Amino acid sequence: MTSRRPAKGVRGDLFDPDCPTRRLLDRIGTKWTSMAVKVLAEAHPGEVRFAELRRRMPGISQKMLATTLHGLGRDGLVERRVEPVVPPRVHYRLTELGLSLDAPLAAVRDWAEAHMPDIDRANAASDSAEHRR
Repeated sequence: MTSRRPAKGVRGDLFDPDCPTRRLLDRIGTKWTSMAVKVLAEAHPGEVRFAELRRRMPGISQKMLATTLHGLGRDGLVERRVEPVVPPRVHYRLTELGLSLDAPLAAVRDWAEAHMPDIDRANAASDSAEHRR
């Protein structure tokens, strides 16, 4: 089966499982990506070391952070710089493309923070209704 890829400049079809836009949304829509972009955007145009990123993203494992940063780098959103010392010091910074992702992700984070009480109430109501069944 061949993948239907839209021509350059043509929007994809989000409902097509083979759509590149859909795959990209899967990658950028994670909580870890949102957090990493936020931390790196706050430091822009500066860099943030791996250990500092991990410290500022509570709950993320070393492996998940490495995977997230690798994916962001592969997509051209993050640049990686390694200092050739022992042990190596690894620094990350957003590219201009990565920085352009900060505003849309910030809007989603803001929405989530503003509407969390509504979501909590809806969850409680749903849980209560399921419990009564």
